[in-house]
Amino acid sequence: MMNATRRPWPLVAMLSATATAGYICRVNISTAGALFMKEFGLSQVAMGRVFSAFLLGYALFQVPGGAMADRWGARRVLSLAAWAWVALTALQAATGWGRWGASVVAALTGFMALRFLMGAAAAPTYPAAAQGVSRWVPVSFQGRATGIVIASVGLGSAIAPPLVSAVMVRWGWRASLLASALPALAIAVAWRWFPEPLGASVRKTESSQDRTIASSQDRTIPRPPSPSGLRRGKPASSLRSRSFALLTLSYSLQGYVGYIFVTWFYLYLVQERHFGLLEGAWMSSLPWVLSIVSIPLGGLVADRLAAGRLGPVWGPRAVAMTGMAGSGVLISIGAHTASAVLAAVSLAVATALVLSVEGPFWSTVTRMPGGRSGTAGGIMNTGCNIGGLLSPTLTPMLAASIGWEPALHVAAALAVLAAALWLGIGACGDARVVD
Repeated sequence: MMNATRRPWPLVAMLSATATAGYICRVNISTAGALFMKEFGLSQVAMGRVFSAFLLGYALFQVPGGAMADRWGARRVLSLAAWAWVALTALQAATGWGRWGASVVAALTGFMALRFLMGAAAAPTYPAAAQGVSRWVPVSFQGRATGIVIASVGLGSAIAPPLVSAVMVRWGWRASLLASALPALAIAVAWRWFPEPLGASVRKTESSQDRTIASSQDRTIPRPPSPSGLRRGKPASSLRSRSFALLTLSYSLQGYVGYIFVTWFYLYLVQERHFGLLEGAWMSSLPWVLSIVSIPLGGLVADRLAAGRLGPVWGPRAVAMTGMAGSGVLISIGAHTASAVLAAVSLAVATALVLSVEGPFWSTVTRMPGGRSGTAGGIMNTGCNIGGLLSPTLTPMLAASIGWEPALHVAAALAVLAAALWLGIGACGDARVVD
């Protein structure tokens, strides 16, 4: 059983593959939407409602999805989620056939409803992965493990456009959606045959042994005070602690900054920096290629620093503060420079840096005691998606009012503020603040 927890990487690979397959189903419509809009005569405003329907379902079901993972385990929840992705994607591909195509309004309404349900089905992905990492992966590896899982954001964003467009050009948008669901189908089948991880049993055994030892020590020597004004407390206190509140607020600001690049980077390069359509497409893919490296690297560095002299508080804190503050500086440079190429490169690296902090955020959540890491991850990710709901709308509004450069300076300031909040974030998974 101990050997299982010392070799957690097959489990981490499975979690990462699941998240990647889910992300492909999540972003497939961004590419297939071009022909979908043409067939039904939809405007950009109408298509925006389709995008928002997914984000609404995704944000609303973060906490319930995490709570489900806490109750039933990551393996069962992710398996059911994968089957739901396949079914809902197939139903989306059927839009416009038979009764689905009775009218444009009916087709649009049905598609919006299906995208809302897809958002709800996708919501448990990262909270459940955090719960799985918490139970199956030793603490010393959790930062890099969560980094590998979150790297699915970049990997899925890099895989989906060529996969969907290659099928769409030849067989249409419906076939492209069905093709995008094939990885999810493979994952759903794989979870059925994947052995039940033994890490949870090991952790329960270790926790029992630790309590026995601690109880024995309590009868012989006094417990030394914990550093940084923290002491051990009840598990429920962690969700109400100041550290966890600051963690969620910081992740909300990180989501605001990150979603600017998810939604507006390509259009900014083409419309404001005057890149050509193809040139802008290649430049807009650069952040996601870089993030495939930066996300797991941030988790790895945080683990190494936490195991070294910096310790479990300053290790993740150093990576999170460096990544987000560095991103803020580069956003301002990219916004101000007159060189279009320098702007594109600066903003691409800024995106990679703001995503490199995923490991420290989620590894902190995985250390939530009492088996509540799934719920905690859902709460934290809800904050991120609230920021994500605001930035795609608020950023162009600011740009129209004060210009793109000041609007990006606002994002840079929020990235620096998110970094500063980490000064108040302790090891909220291991301790609580003394009142």
